[in-house]
Amino acid sequence: MLVLAGTGAAGIYWPRPGQRLQVAASRLTISPVTRGNFQEFTAIDGVVQPLRTVYLDAAEAGTVQEVLVEEGATLTAGQPLLRLANPDLQLEMVNRETAVYDLMNNLRNTRNQLLQNRILRQNQLADIDFQLAEARRVFDTNQVLYDQQVIARQDYLQSQNAYHYQLRRQQLTQQTLRQDSVAMQQQLGTMQESVQRMTSNLALMRRKLDDLLLRAPVGGRLSSLAAEVGEAKTRGQRLGQIDALAGVKLHAAVDEFYIARIGTGQVGEVVVDGQAYALRVTKIFAQVAKGLQIDLAFTGTPPAGLRRGQTLPIRLAMSAKAPAVLLPKGGFYQQTVGNWAFKLAADGTRAQRVAIRLGRQNPDYYEVLAGLQPGDRVVTSSYEGYADQQELVLDNRQP
Repeated sequence: MLVLAGTGAAGIYWPRPGQRLQVAASRLTISPVTRGNFQEFTAIDGVVQPLRTVYLDAAEAGTVQEVLVEEGATLTAGQPLLRLANPDLQLEMVNRETAVYDLMNNLRNTRNQLLQNRILRQNQLADIDFQLAEARRVFDTNQVLYDQQVIARQDYLQSQNAYHYQLRRQQLTQQTLRQDSVAMQQQLGTMQESVQRMTSNLALMRRKLDDLLLRAPVGGRLSSLAAEVGEAKTRGQRLGQIDALAGVKLHAAVDEFYIARIGTGQVGEVVVDGQAYALRVTKIFAQVAKGLQIDLAFTGTPPAGLRRGQTLPIRLAMSAKAPAVLLPKGGFYQQTVGNWAFKLAADGTRAQRVAIRLGRQNPDYYEVLAGLQPGDRVVTSSYEGYADQQELVLDNRQP
């Protein structure tokens, strides 16, 4: 039985007797399976960009009130760039502050009222405890006197009922006090959470007001600034960008075929004036537009004289060099998609169909994952005309 893996699924192929074909050996390309180092590359073009570019966007909407720097200026981190004005945001800030102060006052008043109610309940419980103790004393005395037949049964039963009444009052008052305590904690907790939420919202509002003063997040050169006094800006609108002064990187697009095989830290190289410079993938952009967009940084000193926008050819390694079983590339892949191949018998007179599994590939070799071993010989030419056969009989006499 042969297990043949198809695209997206696996199939079972049962050989049938008589499925063999005699083929002239001269029509076939027979390649040996070897063991060696395998590495895959893809060629891409990289565009020189500053090592770090920071875009300036309006965090809040507003009208440009003041421009503090000129385009092209060298900036330090935290330096003010421009100021926006937003009266609606300032009014909302005042309203939220008032709401927080009101809620804090309500919380303080509610806590005081609940504490007063608790003290009142505790006083009631203390009075009931006293009355219960007195009723218990009278009942115990009357019980002794009744046993000695000194008092009437009516007096004894009256003291007993008074004692049970006070005992029940104590139980109910204690239960009420416990419930009031739980309710008080829940109510205070709810109000405290509301105060915390409103305080957090107030802090967020303060940060929004601070965002009306746009500052440089990093040091560098202000390569662009699109803002004029009196101009209205919306939230998220691009205002400019800052280019870091130290270092450059390469931005490139990789064919979508390799999306699943590109990762940060992946290595490559670029040749400038005959000298190779090592690269490393530092960023992979989530949005795929005209290929997978990536950034690469030089692992050492970059070439001198590189300018922004310059294009350089990159050879991006899709795998590290590692020992592997190698099969030379050939036309057979078009019919088998790497799921099976004709492997020659030891005497070289016939080739048997066997299930295989291929992995990565480069312009010269396929990586063999299963089904073949070093030393095997495989028919790697096209299988057109006999792809449905189970065995090929090689005839060396035919031209």
